[in-house]
Amino acid sequence: MSDSPVPEQVPAPQHKRRVRYFGKNPRRFEDKYKERNPELYPEAVAKVLASGKTPAGTHRPIMVAEILEILNPQPGEVVVDATLGYGGHARELLPELQPGGRLIGLDVDPVELPKTEARLRARGFGPETLVAHRSNFAGLPKILATEQIPGVDMVLADLGVSSMQLDDPGRGFSVKYAGPLDMRMNPQRGQPASVLLQRISAGDLAMVLEENADEPQAAALAGVLAGQPFSTTTALAKAIRSALLRKVMDNEIDNSIRRVFQALRIAVNDEFSALDSFLRNLPACLNPGGRAAILTFHSGEDRRVKKAFEAGLRDGLYAEIAEEVIRPTPTERRDNPRSSSAKLRWARVAIRT
Repeated sequence: MSDSPVPEQVPAPQHKRRVRYFGKNPRRFEDKYKERNPELYPEAVAKVLASGKTPAGTHRPIMVAEILEILNPQPGEVVVDATLGYGGHARELLPELQPGGRLIGLDVDPVELPKTEARLRARGFGPETLVAHRSNFAGLPKILATEQIPGVDMVLADLGVSSMQLDDPGRGFSVKYAGPLDMRMNPQRGQPASVLLQRISAGDLAMVLEENADEPQAAALAGVLAGQPFSTTTALAKAIRSALLRKVMDNEIDNSIRRVFQALRIAVNDEFSALDSFLRNLPACLNPGGRAAILTFHSGEDRRVKKAFEAGLRDGLYAEIAEEVIRPTPTERRDNPRSSSAKLRWARVAIRT
């Protein structure tokens, strides 16, 4: 009999099953899109991009080349991305500011902001080059005071709603999937769209639909929707469709549904008041020679930006503004259909001598 020690038995490692993708038609949004996990499914992301669509849970920055040309970022300069979103524009601006430059990112969405900051940190942009604040862009002067910065060299604002919000039914921005009728950029503040609809009068709702979305059927829809309890996005869309059935063409019904959702989103988030405040304070936030670029996605936003820039030029606050609105190229519109309605305007502060 041998006196050799018996080797210690090492337990075999447990086999961990790969997270399963639940078939072609899973019920839950979280399980439906492989591209929400790009590290696990790079081929799915590539396929979605090749089809001209935006991968779920992401956002494709619009007119990046045009914005970089307008803003002309230089090493050592400071830029504010007033609507940080998914970080697509910030990702392109940050390398141009190095060495020595900084990007201050603002976003009101407490769900998406930490994710975006983590993505940019993973690309090597530390606190010395990137600072993120949870704030509406109307809070720009306060943020600059907090950072002890009297003025910045560039400000970018990409208005409207991001793909991450549109694609998540839990946020209630879209009728693509049933979800709670919420639409708040910051779910921790204010009232959801369902409460707004239940409390608003028909007259006030008609004004909201006209002013926020140029809805031609505003009066008819307001009489049907105001004061009613709609708890889900699909319930509201169904009511709009029923109200317009046999009154307008089917494709116009779909357009009205989109416009009603847009008008409610703007009202719920008080977007026009925030935009007016932002535009009013913008010139004072820019250094001499500072540049501003603003992306809008519907006529209500664009009118405000255009008038504010024109007034600033007349009053000597700006030395130069865009003579014509800039639109995405046909190639970009084909590759990213969500860019189709985008309009870009810019302004520049005079260089003091």
